[in-house]
Amino acid sequence: MKSILLHISTDPGMEARLQIALDLARAHGAHITCLQAVSFEVFAPGDFYGSAMAAALPKIKEAAEEQRAKLEVDLANEDVVWDWLFLHGMPETRLLEQSALHDLIIVGPHDVGERKGPSRMAGELALKAPCPVMIVPETATSFDSSAPILVAWNGSSEASVALRSAVPLLAKASNVFLASVEEKLDKDRFDVPAFKGAQYLSRHGIECEIVEIPADGRKIADLLSSAAQLRECGLIVMGAYGHSRLSEMLLGGVTRRALTNPDLPILLAH
Repeated sequence: MKSILLHISTDPGMEARLQIALDLARAHGAHITCLQAVSFEVFAPGDFYGSAMAAALPKIKEAAEEQRAKLEVDLANEDVVWDWLFLHGMPETRLLEQSALHDLIIVGPHDVGERKGPSRMAGELALKAPCPVMIVPETATSFDSSAPILVAWNGSSEASVALRSAVPLLAKASNVFLASVEEKLDKDRFDVPAFKGAQYLSRHGIECEIVEIPADGRKIADLLSSAAQLRECGLIVMGAYGHSRLSEMLLGGVTRRALTNPDLPILLAH
């Protein structure tokens, strides 16, 4: 994991994901690309002559320049290698374009300007980007690369992709838990059993513990979150499950639930 793509924005979670990006860069000797994408397409109902747009553009530009100046001063004092990429356009579009030659994208749990519900941008990136996406809670202050990691396992191809994508992180963790929620239907539908996942990790020199979590009526995402906190994990790894052929931006129920105000960073891959 040598190339990290960090979403730069003015949202409340910016400081949290910056600190996680710095900790990851130090642990892996990685380079951080700070991507600041700004859209100047301002729409106001009834603004037929563009007066609202004309008034907003200087403020948008000024705020972006102020943020860049501040963060560049902060980054200059850090012991990591970084560069700054300023692009015009929607953040999810520019992040997706730049993801091809990066090992990890770091974003926040909410879309810019939104305070509720999972990030549509994070979901779109998780389903379309060729590298994993890490969603960082706004309350995060650091990332301990040696902390235990919980991998959500349901035997799907998405879970397998997420497991493979997380190998560099799992290799540094003190413990790895391959966790499945026990459900009657699961026993018959698992395409890839958990021991196969453990076998794959062993070939990378990574030992893991297979954990079966009893279903107790709660949502699967809540059970996984509780299991991770009980084991003092610093990260949850899971596959991003799309459930609609009509829209790839729609996520399955477990993924969507997990991304709604997460307590821990979540690594998603599809």
